Amino acid sequence: MKERLLGLRFMQKELIHRLLRELLKDSKRSDRELAKILDVSQATISRTRHKLETNGMIQDYTIIPDFRQMGFELFAITFVKFRPGVRTPENMKKAKEYTTKFPNAILSAIGEGLGMNGVVISFHKNYTHYQRNLNQLRVDWKDFVEDIQSFIVSLTEGEFKRLSLTYLKDAL
Repeated sequence: MKERLLGLRFMQKELIHRLLRELLKDSKRSDRELAKILDVSQATISRTRHKLETNGMIQDYTIIPDFRQMGFELFAITFVKFRPGVRTPENMKKAKEYTTKFPNAILSAIGEGLGMNGVVISFHKNYTHYQRNLNQLRVDWKDFVEDIQSFIVSLTEGEFKRLSLTYLKDAL
């Protein structure tokens, strides 16, 4: 009986990984299509997908557009070094709220590396827009931030591999 339960858990875990891989390939497919591909019932797919959404493993279904056609020319990775002692829960809450002012920022997080401890990843219509956002950050957080450095990518040239989460399907 115990071996059977372990086998079922393995099968459930395997189904979850297979389902996630398929959703990373194309998240707009129906449960019926996914069930056919994964050789399980539609009800099993619907139940599994619902569990993954409920427990937060699936957070969004989204598209990855051509950012150039949307009018963005730059992609920026901005590294921030917070002053020692300012990473309090209260200040981190303020930082989280502050990031909502910038809808072009797709990720803002605390981390470690390159002598920095924060990062913002953002898209910009042009260099002027990028510079305005950066200057606003410097002014608004001058008492909290010791250093800011950016790596800017022109979206009009030099792309070797497009931004897509589809590649993760092979990493599961």
